[in-house]
Amino acid sequence: MDDRSNTIAGWVLAGGIVALGLSIVTGMYFHPEAPEKEGFAVVAEAAGEAGGAAAVPIATLLATADIAKGEAVFKKCAACHTINQGGANGIGPNLWAAMGKPHGHVPGFAYSDALKSVPGNWDWEGMDKWLANPKKYAPGTKMTFAGLGNPEERANLILYLNAQGSNLPLPTPPAAEAPAADAAATDAATGETGAAPVSPVAASVAEIGRAHV
Repeated sequence: MDDRSNTIAGWVLAGGIVALGLSIVTGMYFHPEAPEKEGFAVVAEAAGEAGGAAAVPIATLLATADIAKGEAVFKKCAACHTINQGGANGIGPNLWAAMGKPHGHVPGFAYSDALKSVPGNWDWEGMDKWLANPKKYAPGTKMTFAGLGNPEERANLILYLNAQGSNLPLPTPPAAEAPAADAAATDAATGETGAAPVSPVAASVAEIGRAHV
């Protein structure tokens, strides 16, 4: 009886050892490989790349801007600036005919070195950036105005500023893209006709049918 029990125990032990060995070998050959990059990271990158919509060029906004609305927006500036010809400087300089002039052009006004050091003149894009965020346009400026976040408001105000003694010709808006035409050209180039592709099986059946006609 004891010999029989020992034999059974021996077979059970041997079976366990064999099963363990097979498990180790199977794990060596069939272990799952971790992906090079986590799936959620790819989704996050795609979402980040999508981002916000591209900003509309100031030239495009100026084409539909409204001087009367720009005059209303200027009320936010009137506490510090005058805009009439020959008007006195206030906390900020007089803004008559400011468009197209160099930064810091008004005689006798104490501009900050930060603004005077900005190269170029008050052009359309420069004025748009200044009105959007003065401290970003000229870091260190003394101007405390936070800026106008609405692009249409900035375009209206710039159009009004230009009408006060500057009268520069408006910039030409960039040509609008034609996505429909581009899609049609892409379809033509890739040979997409809209017809459903014929499967190899269907083609073979048709060929056999013709052979027996």
